Order: sequence, then C-alpha cells, then structure tokens
Amino acid sequence: MTSGLGIGSPAPSIEVQDWLRGDPLSNFQLGKIYIPTFFSITCSGCGPALARLVQLQEEYGDIGIEVIGIAASGQASTADEALAQVDAWVTKWLPNANIRIGFDYSGEMDKLWMDASLCFCVPQAFIVDRDGSIAFIGDPDMLEDVLPKVIDGSWRASAEAKNAEKARIAEGESDVSYKALRDRIRAATDIEDWETALSAIEEGIVLFPENIMFHQRHVEILIGVMRDMDAGWIALVQFARTAIERNSEYWLLAAMQDLFGPIYDYSGLPSAERFSMGKEISDRILKLCPQQDALSRAESYETIAFYYHESGDNDRAVDLIERALKFVDGESLPDGEKHEQMAQLLHTLAEYKCEQACYGGICAAPRKQC
Repeated sequence: MTSGLGIGSPAPSIEVQDWLRGDPLSNFQLGKIYIPTFFSITCSGCGPALARLVQLQEEYGDIGIEVIGIAASGQASTADEALAQVDAWVTKWLPNANIRIGFDYSGEMDKLWMDASLCFCVPQAFIVDRDGSIAFIGDPDMLEDVLPKVIDGSWRASAEAKNAEKARIAEGESDVSYKALRDRIRAATDIEDWETALSAIEEGIVLFPENIMFHQRHVEILIGVMRDMDAGWIALVQFARTAIERNSEYWLLAAMQDLFGPIYDYSGLPSAERFSMGKEISDRILKLCPQQDALSRAESYETIAFYYHESGDNDRAVDLIERALKFVDGESLPDGEKHEQMAQLLHTLAEYKCEQACYGGICAAPRKQC
C-alpha cells in the first residue's frame, strides 16, 4: 500500500455530517491556510494538542489561518450518541475555543484524508496551503516550527519538508503492516481463537519491538483470559525485563501495572520472584521521577503504590498517593479532569486507609469492604 495523499496533492473534500462548533464549511477558500486536525475522544493527547492549536490560530488568525478539528470516528452505537459524546469532550477540553469542530460519523473523512496519507494515529494535522494543496502532514507539535515556513512560502520546496515527508511515508508503510497484524489479532480474539491470536502477537513482538501493545496483549491473553499462569509468567517476565533494559518510564510503568495493578488474579504466579521484580522496577521508576513533570510523577507514584501496598508497606503506599494528590492539585487542568483524577486517587487512598479519604472538598469511600 502506498501513500496517495502527500505534499503537493490537492486537498480532499470536506465530508462531515455535523458541525459542533462554528459555521459549516463545504470548501476551502483559496488564499487562506487551513489546518484540519483529526482527533479522537479516546486519545489522551488530543485535548492538549487541540488546545495548543487554538492558541496557534489566535496568534496567526489575522493573516488567514484557520484550525478545524475533525472527529472522524466514534465508539458509540448510534450517530446521535457519538455526537453527544464528542460534544461533551469538546466542551471539556475547548470550552471557549473559537474554531470549527466537525464530526464525521460515516468515516468518509478518515478514508479521504487519514487512510489516503497512510496516517493511522491521532492527533494528526494537515496544512492546506493558500492554493488548496497539501503543504504538511504530521504531528501537531511540529506546527510551531513548520507553519511560519508555510506562511512565507519556504516550506514545500525545502529539503526539510522533503525529508520529513519521506520519513512520514516510511513510517506509514510500516504502520500498514502493523495495522494488518492488529486486524489479525482482533479477528482471532473476536472468535476466541486464542492460539491464533497469540501467534500473531508473538509475531508482532519480533516485528515491532518498539510497540508496547504486543507485550501487553501477550500477558493479557495468557493470564487474564486463558489463565495459563506458566506461560503467562514467562511473558510477564519478558515484558518486565524488556522494560528494565529500555529504562523507559512508559515501559516501566506499563510493566508495573501488569505486575501489581488491580488487573489480574496473581495467585498463580511465583510470589517471591514477582515481588523481587516489582522492587527492581519501582526503584527504577523512582530514580526517573525527578525528570518528570508533576502529572507524570503523580502517575508514577500511583502505579508503584500498588506494589508497596501489596508487599506490606502500606504506610509508603499511603504516602505516595497523598503526594500524587498534591501534584494533581497543583496542576492547571480543566475542572472536570482534575476532579476525576483526584477522585480516583482518593478511592485508592480510602482503600489503603480503610476509611473515607478527603482532599480539597472531594471525598471518597473505599470501594471494597475492609
């Protein structure tokens, strides 16, 4: 499969069924620069990305720059339900944003823009230049650097643009193989053909060593579905060792969640080895914490608190959750998101303390009977 949409291609049409914000737009106006950006309400990075693009539009709006948010997929069973979910998400993340937001329940925009350009991840930004052709496809975080060059006309013919486009297409072609493998796994799991699913997952671990999803699904099926604790433990150890070798916060947290998070029944796993591995990973996470921002530290503390609580050091677990609460409270977040994060932490704290826990006017009781 090759990319049919790239730099210099005419911009595809706008095929949305509903406009949640702003006046409907049927065609791109020549002489203006548009930034259609595809997002999903299940994407953790999409809200902050769109919020930054709103600021970018405010900075350049007087010279004819317009950001358009496109929600082109949904998980709801009906279009009305999906539309309501997107509307609530937009209200949460962009309460005062002056940008158009379109919703395409049919997925036609996905086909014309995302699939045609071999883009399979969101958020994904496109720049439609003044002549109606594509000037850029990529991560919205790149726009602060790229957009001024598009505006002054230096971007499209530059070596930087050509190199970026070449790298994007190569990544997209790799993503096609990944998507095909992911579809095989989904098809097998849908009919509960676990052996076929495991075979595809193990193939993915070899072909895509940078993709953490295959390790997580490996453990999930073996331990969480098949209850094959012997094979599951081998997969979990492999995952944990890979995370330790990478010394990556993201990988270490994911491995710790599979080792001690409230996900699986761990009674069939070797206890001493599991706690030893948990200690090694928690120590590594704590060493990385000073390099993290406040919200990342809060996530790290919450994750390793599971290990300390289960290992018997409940005081340390309580201290970590209380420190996580302070980190979240000190961050500038939408009220709904902050309340949700703090309520989750307070439920965990209440379970550890076996009593109601309160912070900043928010209270939670233990979910389980102590």
